[in-house]
Amino acid sequence: MQRLAVEIKKRRENPDFSSVSEVELLKHSIQSLSGAGQTVPQPSNAEPDAGVLPAYVQSAPAEVKLEIEYLIDMALHQGVGKATAEARKSKNPFIVDALHDALATKLYPELKKRGLV
Repeated sequence: MQRLAVEIKKRRENPDFSSVSEVELLKHSIQSLSGAGQTVPQPSNAEPDAGVLPAYVQSAPAEVKLEIEYLIDMALHQGVGKATAEARKSKNPFIVDALHDALATKLYPELKKRGLV
């Protein structure tokens, strides 16, 4: 979580991200860390649920939702880098983007609670 907080702080100081919400900063930070294969420790309530799926995923086929939920679980238990690599294997940018959006939604409250954002 500390590494993620440092990444968020770097992005917050970047003028290109001055008008971006904290959740969006978190999403970009997760994307950055996932490229480096970093792990993000799981929050205390680390079980994936449909509530963290982005709204635009709700209309996706059940298989896509299940894949994203599986990847969220993988990210929380095995690391964001591993989950992102697995998502990229699907060659579907929708899956990768939905994974990053869902992780940002899932991790933001925990980071806020810990005072890291």
